Amino acid sequence: MKVEIWSDFACPFCYIGKRNFEAGLKEFGKDVEVEYRSFELDPNAPVTYDQTMDEILAEKYGMTIEKAKGMNDQVSAQAKTVGLDYHFDTMIPTNTFDAHRLLQFAKTKGKAEELKETLLHAYFTESKHLGDHETLADIAASIGLDRSEVLDMLASDTFSADVRDDEQTGASLGIQGVPFFVINEKYGVSGAQPATSFTEVLEKVWKEENPLTMLNNKDDNAGQCSGDSCNC
Repeated sequence: MKVEIWSDFACPFCYIGKRNFEAGLKEFGKDVEVEYRSFELDPNAPVTYDQTMDEILAEKYGMTIEKAKGMNDQVSAQAKTVGLDYHFDTMIPTNTFDAHRLLQFAKTKGKAEELKETLLHAYFTESKHLGDHETLADIAASIGLDRSEVLDMLASDTFSADVRDDEQTGASLGIQGVPFFVINEKYGVSGAQPATSFTEVLEKVWKEENPLTMLNNKDDNAGQCSGDSCNC
């Protein structure tokens, strides 16, 4: 079974969804291949902002700073329920395209899942600037990637096409928001669903993909007990 996850590093529900999916996957208990795909919530976002996260949210939705802060506080509270610590007050908004290129690079090194977790933690908890190449290189080096190789990659346009391919594939599937989970290129799950929901979906797909094959007549109940009787 394979699960492809479209998400963005600037999406607070993507990190929450990741935790819920991991918990559901653990309960499912079977081997699943997981691949993280690229999706940008705002491809036109600048690398550097002169606004806080509360100010950006207030401007985007035409609300007061106080209301925006209250919404971010609610998301932080939801994150805490799955063991995540968000700091919207010091978070550094940025364009995530280069972070996605780094994710594509990490895939070639077998480090994609580790990098995904590290980048999300860096953004939401440590308030790291994911649009800064030096910062990205430091994060990559912390999980064993070659810092100089990462800087050389980021200075070029390498893996740009891979990010765009992921985004185009997502668009062809009708993905408009993230997180979005695609199972076996056939089943879709949208949003940061509860862990139990992920477990149920995985079990449902597993049963459909691996139907039970009877080796005898299912109506032959000899040597079988039911709730009411036993047949000899």
